[in-house]
Amino acid sequence: MNFVLLLSYLIGSVTFIVGLKMLSHPDKARNGNLIAAVGMLIAIVATIFLYHDESGARLHNYGWIFSGLIIGTVIGTATAKKVKMTAMPEMVSLFNGMGGACAMLISIVEFNHLYGKYSSVFANGTEWQQGKGSLVIILLGLIIGSVSFAGSIIAWGKLNGSIKDKRIPAGQALNFILLGGIVVLSVLLFTGSPAMAPLFFYAVLLLSLLYGILFVMPIGGADMPVVISLLNSFTGVAAACGGFLYNNPVMLTGGILVGSAGTILTILMCKAMNRSLKNVLIGAIGAASGNAGAGNGKEQGNYKEISVNDSAVLMAYARKVFIIPGYGLAVAQAQHACHELEKLLEEKGVEVKYGIHPVAGRMPGHMNVLLAEADVPYEKLLEMEEANSEFPTTNVVLILGANDVVNPAAKEDPASPIYGMPILEVEQAEHIIVNKRSMKPGYAGIENDLFFKPKTSMLFGDAKKVLQELVAELKSL
Repeated sequence: MNFVLLLSYLIGSVTFIVGLKMLSHPDKARNGNLIAAVGMLIAIVATIFLYHDESGARLHNYGWIFSGLIIGTVIGTATAKKVKMTAMPEMVSLFNGMGGACAMLISIVEFNHLYGKYSSVFANGTEWQQGKGSLVIILLGLIIGSVSFAGSIIAWGKLNGSIKDKRIPAGQALNFILLGGIVVLSVLLFTGSPAMAPLFFYAVLLLSLLYGILFVMPIGGADMPVVISLLNSFTGVAAACGGFLYNNPVMLTGGILVGSAGTILTILMCKAMNRSLKNVLIGAIGAASGNAGAGNGKEQGNYKEISVNDSAVLMAYARKVFIIPGYGLAVAQAQHACHELEKLLEEKGVEVKYGIHPVAGRMPGHMNVLLAEADVPYEKLLEMEEANSEFPTTNVVLILGANDVVNPAAKEDPASPIYGMPILEVEQAEHIIVNKRSMKPGYAGIENDLFFKPKTSMLFGDAKKVLQELVAELKSL
């Protein structure tokens, strides 16, 4: 590679690292994303115009290359601008699946190139020799990319409601059989007859796609943030395989960063739910397993309702109000109305803060992104541990569409599927107002004991409409 191309790859790699570092803080995240995007653009342009192979041959078919870039850019930009915050998790899953599909297709193309290169050797009865190293990387990229692609598409369907949670009979045993089949076929690819290599290769592809489907299908709604981050790490590892294959430093760096960051995020999500990754993948909270029925067979008391006027009065004369955002806030697109309520309360001398649970919403960081869109000050967003320390001195907690992350059953009911999961301990506050459309269970399908506590009052209705009514009442006080 020439000096300019290597320098471009170095710049791209550095921007990925700097951008990822900036993503760790909300007020720098947007700029970090832009910096990494510029680095990617530099790497792409340098590859198109400066890359050449060992024989000196450069890329060709520029018409196809730029057509693909233009079409992909137009589709990606239009989709990103059009998507609602409620649909952000499924968009992330879909885009992640496209990354897995790219790694899968790269492996297919490179296997065909490799097999064609050594076909004359195979004709003499000689097995894989010099090509074995490349074949290992191709095979890893194929398996990981295929699982990521198929699993992400299923996750996308589950998040947008087109695919329902479904227990597969003997699903875990079937998954182990599929994994065993993938391993056996991979070994045969190396040790069997070279003439059978394409058959073994494409059989591995089919089993990997099937495994990706069955791997995600039974996982329930409450565990989807973990699944999204896990599949994201798979895509990163698959991309890193492509970097090894092409000896491309920037592709390798990007893949390693995505893979490692996704793995760390997966671990953090599991920690936030107080569950092992194995338990997430096998336990399947919220799946159609019969574990999470309405109320889990437990007798609940009566709940009490509160009016908009009484809620406004309660908050207007409070010293400290905590707002707990959840998926219901995103569904109603109520983040701007929420910010307006916050500003109005502060004008009346009320201290307002937000309690953010790590797995609130349907993907990691969903609530942070949602509130950032409404320009809510970052310093007002308190993580779970910090928020829990302030609830005992809080007068009113307003819960907007959150459910499982405030459910006291996680601490009090050993029979509950979410038992042991750290929650926002809102029951320590003086008054709790819960805004929901109805008394239906949350995304995990588990009824919330909090709704029946003496301190809790239910404020039914669409979050945006209720917040607008609260704002109007506060202005009239």
